[in-house]
Amino acid sequence: MTDAVADAFTFTPDSQKMAESIVARYPKDRAHSAVMPLLDLAQRQHGWLPQAAIEYVADYLDMPKIRVMEVATFYTMYKLRPVGRHHLEVCTNLPCWLRGSDGIVAACESALGIGLGETTEDGGFSLAEAECLGACVNAPMMQIGDHYYEDLTPENTKALIDVLRRGEAPKPGSQTGRQTSAPAGGPTTLKGNGQGAAD
Repeated sequence: MTDAVADAFTFTPDSQKMAESIVARYPKDRAHSAVMPLLDLAQRQHGWLPQAAIEYVADYLDMPKIRVMEVATFYTMYKLRPVGRHHLEVCTNLPCWLRGSDGIVAACESALGIGLGETTEDGGFSLAEAECLGACVNAPMMQIGDHYYEDLTPENTKALIDVLRRGEAPKPGSQTGRQTSAPAGGPTTLKGNGQGAAD
C-alpha cells in the first residue's frame, strides 16, 4: 500500500512505454477511448488512484479532468483510496448470498481481524463487498487482485488467506476442484463417446 496522499504522479519509463502501446491501439481521433486502460495502468503502478494520477491521465489524453473523474468514480475496479496488497472483494449479491457469502465474509473478518471496508494495520489485506462478479454458477466467490476464487467455504477461504500470508499464490478458480462450471459432482453430458450421461 502506498502513501494515503499522492501530490504528484507520472508514469514510470515502463508504464510510459505501455501507455504509448495502449494509445496506439486506437485511431488518433479516438485516443480518449484509452482512458480506462490508462487508469488501470496508473492504478497498477501506484497501487490505487490518487487525484494526481487521474489528472495525469486526463492531461495525457488531452481530456477534461471531470470526464476522467467520471470514469474513475463510476467503475468499482478503480480504487480511489489505498487498499491492501491483497484486496479481497467478496461477492454478496443474491446468488452468492443464497450459497453462503455471509459465512465467507465472516471467515475473512475472523481471519484478518478487520471488517468490510477496512485494511489490516500492516497494509497486507483489505476487505470489501462486491455487488456481482459474474461467476454466479460457482457461488459463493470472491476476487483477489485479478483472480476469481470460487466454490468457497469458510474453511477454504481461511486456507486461501493463509497461502497469501505465506507469500504464495493460491490457485484461482474453483476451490473444490470443480471443472469450470460443470456440476459439483462432475460433468454429466458429453462423456465417453459423446452420447450423453447414460454412457
